[in-house]
Amino acid sequence: MRSGFVRLEPGKSVGWHSTGQNEESLVILHGQGDALIEGQPKRSFAAPGYVYIPTATRHNVTNTGRETLEYVFVVAPAQ
Repeated sequence: MRSGFVRLEPGKSVGWHSTGQNEESLVILHGQGDALIEGQPKRSFAAPGYVYIPTATRHNVTNTGRETLEYVFVVAPAQ
């Protein structure tokens, strides 16, 4: 398991990437954005919030608000 903190300025995104054999959780602390998860409709979120990303899934997170988006991600092997 690993985790980290992300801070995105308005209009920025983290870029498309995959969870590989891991699942990922995003805990939204401040701001708002969109989670684009391959094979699913766009998911808009705002703090406080939570987003789940399943294994082997390409995804991207974009800040759609006027303030800095801040969230913690937790990545862990799927059981």
